[in-house]
Amino acid sequence: MRVAGFAAVHSRSRRNAMSVLQKMDDRAVMGWIAGVDGCKAGWIAAFSDADFKTPPAVEVFQDFSAILNDKRAPSVVAVDMPIGLPDWTEGRGRGPEEAVRAVLGRLRGSVFSIPSRAAVYAVDRPIVGMEDITHSHTVACGIARQTSGLQAAFSRQAFMILPKIREIDRLLREFPENGPRVKEIHPEVAFWSMNRERPLKFAKKEPAGEAERVELLRAQGFALSSILAPPPKGAKRDDALDALAALVVARHIAAGRGKPFPDPPGRDSHGLPIAIWTYVTDRSLVQDPVMTEKPVPRPMIEAAADRIAGHARTTPVMRLGTGAFGSRADVSLKLECLQHAGSFKTRGAFNNLLSLDVPAAGVAAASGGNHGAAVAYAAGERGVKATIFVPEISPAAKVEAIRRFGAEVRIGGAQYDDAQAACDKFVAETGALKIHPFSAKETVAGQGTLGREWQSQEPDLDTVLVAVGGGGLISGIAAWFAGSSVKVVGVEPEGSRALQAALEAKGPVTVTVASVAADSLGARNVGQLVYDVCKDAVDHVALVPDAAIVEAQRVLWRDFRLAVEPGGAAALGALISGAYKPQPGERLGVLVCGANIDLTKLAEITA
Repeated sequence: MRVAGFAAVHSRSRRNAMSVLQKMDDRAVMGWIAGVDGCKAGWIAAFSDADFKTPPAVEVFQDFSAILNDKRAPSVVAVDMPIGLPDWTEGRGRGPEEAVRAVLGRLRGSVFSIPSRAAVYAVDRPIVGMEDITHSHTVACGIARQTSGLQAAFSRQAFMILPKIREIDRLLREFPENGPRVKEIHPEVAFWSMNRERPLKFAKKEPAGEAERVELLRAQGFALSSILAPPPKGAKRDDALDALAALVVARHIAAGRGKPFPDPPGRDSHGLPIAIWTYVTDRSLVQDPVMTEKPVPRPMIEAAADRIAGHARTTPVMRLGTGAFGSRADVSLKLECLQHAGSFKTRGAFNNLLSLDVPAAGVAAASGGNHGAAVAYAAGERGVKATIFVPEISPAAKVEAIRRFGAEVRIGGAQYDDAQAACDKFVAETGALKIHPFSAKETVAGQGTLGREWQSQEPDLDTVLVAVGGGGLISGIAAWFAGSSVKVVGVEPEGSRALQAALEAKGPVTVTVASVAADSLGARNVGQLVYDVCKDAVDHVALVPDAAIVEAQRVLWRDFRLAVEPGGAAALGALISGAYKPQPGERLGVLVCGANIDLTKLAEITA
């Protein structure tokens, strides 16, 4: 048994969370998962590989961050503890509790009502003695009544876990990079899933209740010896069983089969998800039939987000308020230009490398520059050989970046499509893994993590403006927002309009390309996958003149000291030029997506 050294979360969380990001390796991304429950000594965690080939190791830790910082660095941590705290509750607690009670039958009482954020933090100090517990619970219930539509209090049992709720809440708010790894579960809902979506017959504390749960865990492939082994010091047997139940859910989440209640999850004012995760054996319960037919459904993007956590950066949002750039909208900028390798492409590159088997010949990609730099960066981080094919129009700064990240660069052909043809020939001859910049579900799902992250940061957006080249970026973002109230608007240069042409023709068509942004927004054909995603999920495409793109570059440098390439500034160019005209008060998110510009060229533009 390993027991982590004791220290307060306030003093250790930053160091531990940063270590998590630095220590994630192959096992973290592809192998280890953990199920966690609270216990008297702190936290009890069950570790295993995602296929349960390794018998689970059950250990106790005194603080939650130590689990994330463990040498196994689990890629999914399913924990029996509420995550996400609303400022106001309409029902008896948060929405997830009400949602799962409906499936648990007479065992619904095992799901405690969790109050508002203010009530959770009403008494934020150690509680000593029964008198202090009673007084503090009364204070917290008073706050809960003031922040509830039902004027509801909450139970003593729920009150006793508030310190652990605050521990996780602080960690995830201070280090949102860990958010995709940590999922809230409830053991009784997990056992409901194991029981084929049927409520259990006995409560956990009843004599027959443990036997019923042990049999369900045994059916999942756990050895009885591991299930019935005495728990580590500081935990009880039912804590260990709950941790193993959480481990089962973690396995399904890691495989992309997770099911949140509600679906999609809500978000609190800090962007944390408010949902209880499980899985379903009746696949019709996962999503509505329309969504399951989507070429890139949300669960695929969720799985990609979990996979690339710790590899791609969480990029910031800059909120500018109403009236920015002379518009009538409430504008914010999503600064994906601060991503590793200078663009959003890093997300898709890592998702490919972490999803697919890489042969000895390594990986190959065709690129106008950004995709190549991202693949080169991701390959370098993974210790994989990369060969990148770029056209003659690629800026020297982008070619230099690809080489700096350690890839072999092959230059040839006038346009992107010429480089793609050379790449395809190389792949056929060598057996290298081709990483396509847009016509691959792994790429689109990886770019979709940007939409997921954006929504967590800006949950009240009405519209997002997204630049379009080959369409991998807008496909991923549109796939994430599909079915929501967020309007996704594509932005293409007037001289490079492959997506607009495809939407008009009701299928992919080839266009000519002539634009200042051709090196990154210069695909001549978006391809079938991009069209299939965008035809129903993109509201429309706005065309922007080159002069407006250059002006947007000037503004970004002048006002914010952001060095942005033409393609990265195109979405803002649509707002500045009036190619997209927002409504008064419209909550508008503008994506700034690429920073790979030659500084000499920037000096000429901004002189």
